[in-house]
Amino acid sequence: MQRLLISAAHKSSGKTTITIGLCAALRARAVKTQAYKKGPDYIDPMWLSRATERDCHNLDFQTMSDDEMLATLSHYSKDADISIIEGNKGLFDGVALDGSNSNAAIAELTKTPIILVIDTQGMTRGIAPLLLGYQAFNKKINIAGVILNKVGGPRHEQKLRDVINQYTNIPVVGAVPRLKELNITERHLGLIPSNEATNTDDVIAKIASIIEKHVDLDLLIKIATTAETLPTTKYQISTQQKPITLKVGIARDAAFGFYYPGDLNAFRTEGVELIEFDTLNDKNLPNVDALFIGGGFPESWMNELEANSSLRQQIKEAIESGLPTYAECGGLMYLSRTINWEGKQAQMVGVITADIEMNEKPQGRGYVSLKRTKDFLWTANIADSKKTVIPAHEFHYSAFKDLDSLNSDSNIKYAYEMKRGSGITGKHDGLIYKNLLANYAHLRDTSRYHWVSEFVKFIRQVKS
Repeated sequence: MQRLLISAAHKSSGKTTITIGLCAALRARAVKTQAYKKGPDYIDPMWLSRATERDCHNLDFQTMSDDEMLATLSHYSKDADISIIEGNKGLFDGVALDGSNSNAAIAELTKTPIILVIDTQGMTRGIAPLLLGYQAFNKKINIAGVILNKVGGPRHEQKLRDVINQYTNIPVVGAVPRLKELNITERHLGLIPSNEATNTDDVIAKIASIIEKHVDLDLLIKIATTAETLPTTKYQISTQQKPITLKVGIARDAAFGFYYPGDLNAFRTEGVELIEFDTLNDKNLPNVDALFIGGGFPESWMNELEANSSLRQQIKEAIESGLPTYAECGGLMYLSRTINWEGKQAQMVGVITADIEMNEKPQGRGYVSLKRTKDFLWTANIADSKKTVIPAHEFHYSAFKDLDSLNSDSNIKYAYEMKRGSGITGKHDGLIYKNLLANYAHLRDTSRYHWVSEFVKFIRQVKS
């Protein structure tokens, strides 16, 4: 299997834009390219999926075992010509002090050659000790090439190439100049998601043309062929699907788009047909057995969400009537009474009788660990499930304005005790109201917690 891992020395090096361009440029050459993203992330994978025209899958030490990551890489790459893994942050960065959950650890586990993207602004001869240090720091990985990014001009590029050739054995795969066309608009969580950008395909095509011009794609492919045989594993990605017996409505539009492809596949495996609905434009809720409202940026669309009052009212009535519903982060915000941002307020669904306020700084960020309480909604055998710590992640700038009022409501219970992370209250997450479970934490259906099967089992129980 031909594959590469694209990493950087540090975050904000332009690695994601470079990776998007590489994937799209390879696809333009009719090279079937399968993308992966290291760590918990929705936004970068959405762009990479558009660039490759294939679902991008995440590889994450927090939610997956080593065997599951190897099986995922093998399964989804089997009909691809090349696989590209995009790292997060810097090559050696991660939560663990020993680097066991870093990009380098992914490269070591999967025996994948690394292409290092370097932000070269203000750098010439200093690039040599940086590259030599990265090589020496972990000799078990293979830094097989470097892409110089944000290069100041031809003279700057030549100096960098000369220094690298003089002091290292790392080939320069490309030199990409500083260009405004390579700047994808960002907001507080990173890039604007591709489901919101109106000119996504044009942006990707432009980036691809720049990468085609400034990166040696033939050399890149040649390096990818040097990848060692992927370690074998007995872990199997499930592809068997039960007959369809349930319909779950899923909010998918510009406001809500944070869903892992593997989670959606897990629903289909469980015999669920996913019925998409648009919270911005659809006036009526589809006839479904349950709802799934994932993350997104409802604050950016709060006026449009407020304007669609008929759908908001139908969602509220459905949840009040006991329709099983699961909501994450942006979905939690949408189900609240109001969203307050930049001095403006918009009415939301209102089934959660509390108000959301956007803040300038993150209110919860990074990996979380959840322990189910006695009130947990989905699991029948709660005695066993209470022992299990669930790995997840959160990243939100919003919080409830009036937690005291929320917690005084005797109808509200919490599904999770926070062992790590912020959640809704700092101590708890997973607000339960009737058959609704809504949390700031983003779950992921993996071997460490198959949440989809639990939710589907609960839907069946309610339906019967």
